[in-house]
Amino acid sequence: MLERQREYMEFERLKDKVIVISGGTKGVGRAFAEVAGQEGAKVVIGGRDEKTGKEAVKNIRTFGSDGVFVYTDLLKVKDCQHLFDVGFEKFGKIDGFFNYAGVTPVSPLDTCDEETFDWVTNVNYKAAFFCCQAAVKYMRMNGGGSIVLTGSAHAWGGQKDRAADAMTKGVLRILNEHIAHQYAREQIRCNYLTLGWTPTEGEVSLRNSQGESEAELRKRAAEILPMGRMCEKNDYMEALIYLMSDASAMMTGSTFRLTAGEYI
Repeated sequence: MLERQREYMEFERLKDKVIVISGGTKGVGRAFAEVAGQEGAKVVIGGRDEKTGKEAVKNIRTFGSDGVFVYTDLLKVKDCQHLFDVGFEKFGKIDGFFNYAGVTPVSPLDTCDEETFDWVTNVNYKAAFFCCQAAVKYMRMNGGGSIVLTGSAHAWGGQKDRAADAMTKGVLRILNEHIAHQYAREQIRCNYLTLGWTPTEGEVSLRNSQGESEAELRKRAAEILPMGRMCEKNDYMEALIYLMSDASAMMTGSTFRLTAGEYI
């Protein structure tokens, strides 16, 4: 048992695993792509920003691992499948899938138009559904795997200006439980990682458009959040490594909440 514990304390906890990341060119997705590479994984990065995607692959290779960027328009189901096809063709298997891609526009119930509603649901839920379908297909060939769905505190407490987003994150909680129950016998696991209020590129850009600077955002959030600060990208890395590694082999259908106490 002691030797097993030492193994998980060392680097390369994801050695030789092949991990697909949707939304892997920005935010927590980009951060985890590089950390996973440092931990020994081969990483398939799905996204639309070719420059940052290729930069991430370059960084991964400096750690002695490998990666590939795949241009992915998540509004197209065929692109969801293509992302996994490329990963399998290049690396011969799929071990993990981190569903990070998502959009969170201002969308209160009383003013959300159909175009915004369709955009949010297609990216946040429909794309996740078909990416998971592709993940299960390849994980079956590999004798199992780990799926991590990105959740939000909005799925529990709601958010007065994010109705469409909160709804999709709630739906992903149900998808998490379905996958966990349906595929446990095949050693395909699924867990739901609830992220807190994080100053990602998208969040900062949204608040800037509303006339709030990043410094003002951080100050306001610190006054609201029980733990006194926003979550940073690095706050999620150990949880992601654990959920993708063999250390969590007996965990499925669970929810991790890393939210700085938001919506306790």
